[in-house]
Amino acid sequence: MGPSAPLRPAKASKSPALKGDIRIPGDKSISHRSFMFGGLAAGETRITGLLEGEDVINTGKAMQAMGAAIRKEGQVWIINGVGNGCLLAPVAELDFGNAGTGCRLTMGLVGPYDFETTFTGDASLSRRPMARVLDPLRLMGVQVKAEDGNRLPVTLRGPRAPAPISYLVPMASAQVKSAVLLAGLNIPGITTVIEPVMTRDHTEKMLKGFGAALDVETDADGVRTIRLEGRGQLVGQTIDVPGDPSSTAFPLVAALIVPGSDVLIRNVLMNPTRTGLILTLQEMGADIEILDPRQAGGEDVADLRVRASELTGVTVPAERAPSMIDEYPVLSIAASFAKGETVMLGLEELRVKESDRLAAVARGLEINGVDCTEGEDWLSVRGRPDGKGLGALSKDAVVATCLDHRIAMSFLVMGLASENPVHVDDCSIIATSFPEFMTIMSGMGGEITVS
Repeated sequence: MGPSAPLRPAKASKSPALKGDIRIPGDKSISHRSFMFGGLAAGETRITGLLEGEDVINTGKAMQAMGAAIRKEGQVWIINGVGNGCLLAPVAELDFGNAGTGCRLTMGLVGPYDFETTFTGDASLSRRPMARVLDPLRLMGVQVKAEDGNRLPVTLRGPRAPAPISYLVPMASAQVKSAVLLAGLNIPGITTVIEPVMTRDHTEKMLKGFGAALDVETDADGVRTIRLEGRGQLVGQTIDVPGDPSSTAFPLVAALIVPGSDVLIRNVLMNPTRTGLILTLQEMGADIEILDPRQAGGEDVADLRVRASELTGVTVPAERAPSMIDEYPVLSIAASFAKGETVMLGLEELRVKESDRLAAVARGLEINGVDCTEGEDWLSVRGRPDGKGLGALSKDAVVATCLDHRIAMSFLVMGLASENPVHVDDCSIIATSFPEFMTIMSGMGGEITVS
């Protein structure tokens, strides 16, 4: 979505008890990787449950531009890949829109190739830092042209003889880890990534599933060393993408804070690197029942039954941040309706998301009557369990979503339980990750209107 796309304001109002038996669209992280690995593997990959948001579709278009054949038959996406090492030079720029994951991971994937690739994106993505991915690519010999501050547009050209590296990831980032590993796919020898703090591990699991020679060692301190042997063969797979836990967070929190609610959410990814929000909410007193835990496609999956709950503030430790980094905006909404104070630590990564998420959340809370304090890398929220006085206090109290889908959805959830309605300046951006959000929330009884 370009910066000139028209804004679509929306309003959420106090709602009756939410009820429903819902299924969340496919996980965004796994959907991106399904398109990428399917496009790179030899043979056919079949994907069900793919998230068909704009971000993931842009990743699919990038893989098509580099030679993969992608089509949809009924509910199944079918990819005929090019084979590892056989991507073609794209004839035009690769436009990733708002997709930070798709952009950064594809930079890793094509960086070592001896041709030029230019990456562009929307206004939000063009403000996001790319040095964290470009720095290890430079160590491999990749030539990089970028805007000031290592921002988009970025043009990469690989060396004639790329060299493997051993890379200590300087921040907890699955995108950086994944970009280095994907670069290693087309580099002879062993590429090594050292990860001091474990982040979501879908890349490692899926690469092994596609046939990559990859092993992981974890030492006594939890430091993970991942080794990938380059230029091996990847073979097409059948993938059923489980429901996205980051998208699940919105109806889940809504059911907790709207009195009388009782909602069943099916087929949710329960990978331990992604369940920090559920753990935190349970510590706050949330009634979340985990039903039928099972394995699907190498991942843990379960159904969740969520009932309205009396929440109490907690302190969320910094080390939990990697397992719930995308969920802090909606956690802050839950905290707004909890008894006492909730303190969230280790949030520096929120400063470089689709927006400065930490600042955007704090401003949104303030204009909707929430008592909160923003620190450099922390946020504290003092809640009102009855929702009295929360919501817009004037017609000018409109949340600035800053081209950030999670800010928009979080504050629309808030309006379902607050005394006064909550207004956001744009809901169109939600389509990047959760195009079914409005339909699902309305189907549960949530009162959301779009201007």
